[in-house]
Amino acid sequence: MKLGIHVPSFTFRGGDSAIPGTLERLVRGAEDVGCDSVSVMDHFFQMEDYFPVTEPMLEGYTTLGFIAAITSRVKVRTLVTGIMYRHPGILAKTITTVDVLSGGRAELGVGAAWYEREHRGLGVEFPAVSERFERLEEALRICLQMWSDDDGPFEGRHYQLAETLCSPRPLSQPRPPILIGGGGEKKTLKLVARFADACNLFTPSVAEVKRKLDILAEHCRDVGRDYDTIRKTILYTGELLAGGDHSPFVDEMARYHALGIDEVVVMPTGDDAVKRVVEMGRAVIPRLAAL
Repeated sequence: MKLGIHVPSFTFRGGDSAIPGTLERLVRGAEDVGCDSVSVMDHFFQMEDYFPVTEPMLEGYTTLGFIAAITSRVKVRTLVTGIMYRHPGILAKTITTVDVLSGGRAELGVGAAWYEREHRGLGVEFPAVSERFERLEEALRICLQMWSDDDGPFEGRHYQLAETLCSPRPLSQPRPPILIGGGGEKKTLKLVARFADACNLFTPSVAEVKRKLDILAEHCRDVGRDYDTIRKTILYTGELLAGGDHSPFVDEMARYHALGIDEVVVMPTGDDAVKRVVEMGRAVIPRLAAL
């Protein structure tokens, strides 16, 4: 089992001017201790359900470019891009750029979008959820076509592209992996079965994650997909990261690993985020790898 780091907040000691240096120490520390991935949110406003909306939020792909430039091994991705923020052709081009400049380390993390306030605030279209899922499906098809040998047109209900030329091509082979975030049982997990290389689920409980994976397996059977070809990841939302004893966390991860979870992503925040990443990585990465 692997450990990934997700950066959900850019509120660091020293204010906005401290963001570059602190973020650099955070991601370099994560890479140095052996974390497998570093991710950031793709939001324009801070999420008001978790932090004050006025707290700093960086644009996701500019931030990934920064992270890619100061690291050499970790995978980089958003967790996850809301599909309404960018035209799919531009999104595919953006991911390709990050992939080339990182030496083939980019992943496409994507979802149907949900944060209405930032859409309305910045004038981004926010249609009904059914349309957002239609657009997500078309976006996935567009990305796959742009990363294939087919540079012809794409004709969808919501998007029309005269040519899907993408040069340079991604360095990742056969293309950047696609990770779909969310646990929606009728639509999201079905899209995972059809299009994704990986899924990302929240962790309300081991039992609930098992139930979601069972539903994903059913969707895979329905579409003729090998369930075992999908990498299963979780975004850990528990309270076991504080303190010096990480045994309860590792024990819980053993239960998730028994379900087939390949990677757990944790969210260090606050003024001691860098220290927590380094201390936790040293303590748990060898133990997770041994599961």
